[in-house]
Amino acid sequence: MKRIFDPIHHFIELSPAEAKLLDSDVMQRMRRLRQLGLAYLAFPSAEHSRFSHALGAVAAGTRVFETLITHSREAFENADIEYERQLLRAALLLHDIGHGPFSHACEAVLGVRHEARTEAILNLPRIREPLAALEVDAKDVLALIIGNGSGRHRVFGEIVSGPNLDADRMDYLLRDSYFTGVATGHYDSEQLFGALRIYQHSNHSILGVDSRGVVALESFVLARYMMFATVYFHHTTRMYERILQDALRELWPHPSALNDIEAFLDWDDARVMTELERLDSDAARALRGRIRVYAVAAEFNAEHDLDVFQECERGLRSRWGDAVWADSQEQLMHRLPLGSDDRRPTVMVGIGDTLVDAREASDLIKRVSGRAYWRKLFVRRDRVDVAAARAICNSIIKAAAH
Repeated sequence: MKRIFDPIHHFIELSPAEAKLLDSDVMQRMRRLRQLGLAYLAFPSAEHSRFSHALGAVAAGTRVFETLITHSREAFENADIEYERQLLRAALLLHDIGHGPFSHACEAVLGVRHEARTEAILNLPRIREPLAALEVDAKDVLALIIGNGSGRHRVFGEIVSGPNLDADRMDYLLRDSYFTGVATGHYDSEQLFGALRIYQHSNHSILGVDSRGVVALESFVLARYMMFATVYFHHTTRMYERILQDALRELWPHPSALNDIEAFLDWDDARVMTELERLDSDAARALRGRIRVYAVAAEFNAEHDLDVFQECERGLRSRWGDAVWADSQEQLMHRLPLGSDDRRPTVMVGIGDTLVDAREASDLIKRVSGRAYWRKLFVRRDRVDVAAARAICNSIIKAAAH
């Protein structure tokens, strides 16, 4: 076995065949893709890669699998357990291979989601060969990554790609919290891993939580909220992602040229930053020198703030026009979607012989159901009197409060 030390999960073991897959150029490219994109401009230690996250997802997913084998053994009757375990680990190792440089900014410019890239990459001979050595079917791997599994594979699809309790999120919350130093992103992973079960619900196998894991599930929900509020939608991160999109459009004036999967794989974060050296645009200079092009005029983090947010935006635009940028982000906590649409998936909690919705098992989860909002108004520093912009917003906010 190959042993790799990780600060989150400690020793992660890989078989020789898994290590060969890890050594492929497709996997090694992930060392050059930051997990948090441009967040390092706000959190200097957030330099960790998608490569380390892939290993962490394998570690987390394997823990989940071992728990399910122990406590939901009946769900694996007549199953080839070793194949199922190997398939899950391969899918977790490969689940992010379709990401481009700086991920979400890249997708916004190129217009192709990373899941579509993943399918093309899994068809490459240099990936199919190590998968064959692992004796897993590439089609089964893809089904788990894009969430198209059925039966037990439906549960494994949940472990790989959500929407609820996936190992992807279980690792990145801990990893991102560790490398940004944001302690509120931590959750009770030991309790959550140990409380996962396979249940039968609406004629389907689903991944759920034993009643003893409800508090750990609460910590998981809150950790995700805290990381979005503190890191993922941090104003500096959001500002530079917008600037990066402008720079990428300069680098890739014909985005369809990267539809070819080999051309796409030639790009990583390092190449983007190197290519920006030859550009003399405002966006390129801002990214190279961490120049703060925008300033925050006002922030709003509650649903009822929408009217005030829009009034502030109108007030700013009436004076400075397109020098104002309104950034509105929202997230369904925690993609359950708790409280928003009872027809869509939720986490089920096993209490004795009964399955109940997580909202019924936890008052806290019930209260944080639905969407969370983060709205920001930015103004260009070179065209706007920042103090005056903030004064306009403050006066509108003060009037609305009365």
